[in-house]
Amino acid sequence: MSGLRGIHHVAYRCRDAAETVRFYQDVLGMAFTTAFAEDRVPSTHEPDPYMHVFLDAGRGNVLAFFELPTREPMGRDVNTPTWVQHIAFEMESLEALEATRQRLIARGIEVVGPTDHGLFRSIYFFDPNGHRLELTVGTATPEMTRRAREVAPAMLEEWSRTKRAPRHAAFLHQTEFSGDAAASGAETPR
Repeated sequence: MSGLRGIHHVAYRCRDAAETVRFYQDVLGMAFTTAFAEDRVPSTHEPDPYMHVFLDAGRGNVLAFFELPTREPMGRDVNTPTWVQHIAFEMESLEALEATRQRLIARGIEVVGPTDHGLFRSIYFFDPNGHRLELTVGTATPEMTRRAREVAPAMLEEWSRTKRAPRHAAFLHQTEFSGDAAASGAETPR
């Protein structure tokens, strides 16, 4: 797409703007940068008071939330498992990931992981609004990344035909990655 520079921000709904800002400041160290509040929606002009808050997620990434006090309470898509829709944040190191995991646990926040995805390791937890969050650290070698990118089109094509998990990237779940095994396309058990 011509002229596209990246994602400006992603926006989600929150139950309470102040509670949400505190959580992201205190738990994840994000800076609270901006707030907009209007009685009418600027794009549609419909009356619908809101508070729109913005947080700095690092490296030019912005996370935003809307509190909508006149609307029905927040829900979630009951047809989608809770593990599907999530916001993933990149951490600087495995040590930082583990330190954050320990801080979350100490605050009484339930944490899943670390989970090894082959290309990265992650932990998962929920914010006060019920949004699932992922903190992740890249662990892939350049060869693993190259091979994963190379097999992605074939995996998507096979999935589209069969709706069964393709095995093209099974090499990512090996205990030790072997560039030769991946290059040959050899399948390995998950």
